[in-house]
Amino acid sequence: MHVGTISEITRHPVKSMRGQKVNETKVMNYGLYGDRSHALLDENESFLTITQFPDMVTYRASFEEPDSLESFPEPKVTTMSGHTYKWSDEEWLEEIERRSSKKLTRISYHPEHVPFGAIEEANLLLVTDASLQALSESYGSSVDDRRFRPNLQVSLTNQEAFVEQDWVGKTLQIGDNVKVDVTGPCERCMIITVDPESGSRQPDLLKKVVKDHRNQFGIYLRVIETGLIKVGDEVHVIDRR
Repeated sequence: MHVGTISEITRHPVKSMRGQKVNETKVMNYGLYGDRSHALLDENESFLTITQFPDMVTYRASFEEPDSLESFPEPKVTTMSGHTYKWSDEEWLEEIERRSSKKLTRISYHPEHVPFGAIEEANLLLVTDASLQALSESYGSSVDDRRFRPNLQVSLTNQEAFVEQDWVGKTLQIGDNVKVDVTGPCERCMIITVDPESGSRQPDLLKKVVKDHRNQFGIYLRVIETGLIKVGDEVHVIDRR
């Protein structure tokens, strides 16, 4: 059953930094190519995330070179002030250490294997345009999709808000080759309260999602078959194998 098309693809080369929207990329066995492939660890070897340091979302990470399976292109990190650095530069890291009051270590992985622990609950996260619109209308102002940190946004054919919850337990085919199992809804946390531009907090958004949607927004996907995806690819719900 055809349910929509891919309208946005977003990968996050550095965990908890703002992501990079791309027109196409490969779906690997761990998710989108390069998603959460680089991260920061604190003194306790825990990931530094928006939860501990909300201003982390004001830093943007991107790959500016073509995808390669030999090694990841070196990410570029753009600070809130607009300065852009290489991943290996010290200036941006020292700035985050100063602002977070933490001593940090950079880690990165290989394109063929990004560990489950770096991306937490599942391989991919999907939201739909109709659900975002419905939430914005009930919330009373436009809700930036980046608050939810999705990898995929689907433009629904029937524009039925929250229909994606009915896909749990089913399989999606994206484009010609990629298949993913829908494993469950995404339980939300304080991260959605952090404005992706300013880092400021709006706690009432989380309260809204808790009250009206049982604290669920978006769905988790587990990769079954890898391949190239691009904006405009059709999405079909099919029987689980």
